[in-house]
Amino acid sequence: MKKTFSLLLSASLLFTSFSCQKEADQANNNSDNPQIDWTLAANSSSRALINQFWNVNGKYFNTNNSGDNSFQYWPQAHALDVLIDAYERTNDQTYRNYFDQWFEGVKIKNGNTFQNDYYDDMEWNALAILRAYDATKDEKFKNAALQIWEYIKVGWNDNAGGGITWKKGMEYSKNACSNGPACILAARLYQKFGDESNKEWALKIYNWEKSTLFNANNGIVYDNINSETGKIQEWIFTYNEGTFIGSAVELFKIFNERAYLNDAVLAADYTISTLVDNSILKSEGTGDGGLFKGIFIRYFTQLIQQNRLDPTAKKRYLQFIKHNAETLWNEGTYKPSTLFGPNWRVSPGPTTGLTEQLSGCMLMEAAAMLNNKGLL
Repeated sequence: MKKTFSLLLSASLLFTSFSCQKEADQANNNSDNPQIDWTLAANSSSRALINQFWNVNGKYFNTNNSGDNSFQYWPQAHALDVLIDAYERTNDQTYRNYFDQWFEGVKIKNGNTFQNDYYDDMEWNALAILRAYDATKDEKFKNAALQIWEYIKVGWNDNAGGGITWKKGMEYSKNACSNGPACILAARLYQKFGDESNKEWALKIYNWEKSTLFNANNGIVYDNINSETGKIQEWIFTYNEGTFIGSAVELFKIFNERAYLNDAVLAADYTISTLVDNSILKSEGTGDGGLFKGIFIRYFTQLIQQNRLDPTAKKRYLQFIKHNAETLWNEGTYKPSTLFGPNWRVSPGPTTGLTEQLSGCMLMEAAAMLNNKGLL
């Protein structure tokens, strides 16, 4: 039975790989219509994620596509997010089939639990698992997301006036990456299940991050504050800007108060004007940094879809997304394998890391989704 399943799976992956290459070739090779077919580009990129990074035996995504099969907890969340993006966009059961495998494999590799010493890592996974529940209505995803949320809330303390710490045992370090995603999670849990305490959590976390790490003059989100020294670490990363935007958008959806939308716009404007290289989101390196701008794209895309967003800003944001996606596809994609690197202007060649691949996939999925809605 195992051998038969393995043969069937190999045949399936071979067919999917061929389809992926064919779609990559077709996406912008029509001489009569030089425009990129965003559906084919997104299909190709998300299938490449499965074909070249999925660990069939371990049921998780490998660190790269060239033999490093090691397990990293936090990128798994964003890989699941991409699979959900593709499933929601296409309704293709192929993507859905990986959700349950991912749930089993990632939990086992993390010590048969979703609990982790890093609060931000748990938050990323809870957000993705909650989306899996939305997509499937499978109660195991809901229960897991709620359980992880209970682990996360323990990370709040009064050091530096509040906030969720970055890591167990480092209660003095309060980071944007451990508070922005937590706010988004709390707000979404409230909107889905109606627990008023989660709305209060979302407000509490947002207000702390805004008052402590957000510069309301220019839209910068600083990386962290050390409560022992009072020093704010003024590193600026796209993903911290993105999750602050995501937090503001979720609270805007709850309260319909323009101030939240204004906060999101300020952070978005700073990012697309400053954290760029000639209007393309800058490279933030490989490893963890490879994922940063993909996370920004995810929550920036949520902002774009808000009905009360100023039409001029929406048009400008859509142009930014389109320009980045076109540049990545035409200049930064290794074809026909559909691989992405940290610099969206430079093809990575035949080898790349999971985090860099995920950021490219998020951009392609965002472009396809926005295009399908008639926005791009």
